[in-house]
Amino acid sequence: MELRDYLRAIRKRWWLLPAAVALAVSVAAVITLRTPPQYATTTTFFIGTPNRGVTDAYQGSLLSQQRVKSYGTLITGDRLAAVVAKQPGVGLSPDQVQQRITAQPVPETVLLQATVTDGSKQRSKLIADVLAAQFTKMVESLETPATAGTPTPAAPLASTVKVEVIAGPKLDETPVSPRPARNLGLAVLLGLLVGAAIAVLRELLDNTVKSAEALQELAGAPVLAMIPNDPEAAKAPLVTGSAQRSARAEALRKLRTNLQFVDVDRPVRVMVVTSALPSEGKSSTSANLAIVFAEAGQRVLLIDADLRRPKVAEYFGIEGAVGLTNLLAGQAQPEDVIQRWSQGLWILPSGFLPPNPSELLASQHMADLLGTFRERFDVVVIDSPPLLPVTDAAILTTVADGAVLVVRAAKTSTAQVTGALQALETVNARLLGCALNLVPGMKSENYYYYGQDEGGRSNGKRVPAALTASASPARATSAQHARSVSAPPAPPASGPPARPISAPPAAPVSGAAPRVGRASVGAPPSNMGPRTKEQSPAYGETTVPTPTRSGPR
Repeated sequence: MELRDYLRAIRKRWWLLPAAVALAVSVAAVITLRTPPQYATTTTFFIGTPNRGVTDAYQGSLLSQQRVKSYGTLITGDRLAAVVAKQPGVGLSPDQVQQRITAQPVPETVLLQATVTDGSKQRSKLIADVLAAQFTKMVESLETPATAGTPTPAAPLASTVKVEVIAGPKLDETPVSPRPARNLGLAVLLGLLVGAAIAVLRELLDNTVKSAEALQELAGAPVLAMIPNDPEAAKAPLVTGSAQRSARAEALRKLRTNLQFVDVDRPVRVMVVTSALPSEGKSSTSANLAIVFAEAGQRVLLIDADLRRPKVAEYFGIEGAVGLTNLLAGQAQPEDVIQRWSQGLWILPSGFLPPNPSELLASQHMADLLGTFRERFDVVVIDSPPLLPVTDAAILTTVADGAVLVVRAAKTSTAQVTGALQALETVNARLLGCALNLVPGMKSENYYYYGQDEGGRSNGKRVPAALTASASPARATSAQHARSVSAPPAPPASGPPARPISAPPAAPVSGAAPRVGRASVGAPPSNMGPRTKEQSPAYGETTVPTPTRSGPR
């Protein structure tokens, strides 16, 4: 990883930094409050030697510097601690006294600083006083030569080293521990470091697909579109009405365009939209892809082939109890179950849920139906189950022109994408490309130029008339479609209700639909026949002109 990768990881998980800082500051505050205060008393000793000339002074200075290092160990030793502990008022054992004494020679000098730290001010001062007196006596006894003879009052034995107290003992009224400002400052710094380390570590351990470049390298196929995460999609999954001007709708139109030109020598007519796992947005992508194809003037059939957890009928608000399973069982004709949703878009729901969906989708009848739909529609979009849990999608790709793999950004792992690709390779399926869905934090600067922000609201910029006049026919058709779907004509006041389920304008299928061999769909519900609804704005005919194309395809 480069430096910008580390910065991107920290920015992506920025909330870890304040969380770690808050935790560290809390712990430091608790420790600071619960730690008893400690007071220090400092004494400074001067180590010297008697001298009678310049040479003696120089040699004595070198000797004193060497002695200072040794005296630092002596002042913290157990011998002196035992002497101090015997003094009245100390009330500590020699080990406890030894733990409270520290010594530090002053560099490049003959000075030695001794510090006594204790929770009581009085005891700290008492131990320092006793230490200063006893240390001076101990050094004099150690440095007095034993061969100098017998001392007399007139001529006492002289020590070769002289120790004097030049500062202290001085008690510091401010506790040396704890120090709240220092502790909290260190906690903030430590929290920032730990938060950044956790953010980078999570980025290194995160094996999900987060970018189009990583997905393209992993799949070996082009990324046809990056669909942004739209918060409004949970309530309004379809790109109709005001959502037609959102960044999500533009990404889906880009997906439509790329699919039309993915292979000009082998045009895609029947495509399977699938994913590695559930909850990656394949059903909403299928539904919206069919809508944007219809916007472009294509005759589109959307098939809900997810016979385990169908969602298309719920998205479009249509009846889904009768549909594909009834066709595969030979219990209905296409014109009985295909529902027209808008001009250019027909929907084939899943029907009742069978006990053997894989066998139904792998039957010859399913292949024959797709062949018929290929001739009667310009585009057939099939919403299929995920690839990893079941084999339904892999089966459908063998009779389709190709598959579009929907991958959820920052959610689907590389291992899951690899497993989905292997499932497609096993049946020699054609992978048209991938769609990176629910991309977080994706901006749409190019779309913002046309007068809309990410939510489809006006950004307050005026679009020149020349740009408006040069808008593409597909955008004009999209606007007509939005007006016709949102405000269709009112249903007739009298007469028999119009039949909402009708076949596309093509020649009907001759003869009865063949049965599905030995494949059984179980017992269908009692109201198996095609259901009709009163003509309503959601199911009525639209006012968008019929495409100029005539006759069956």
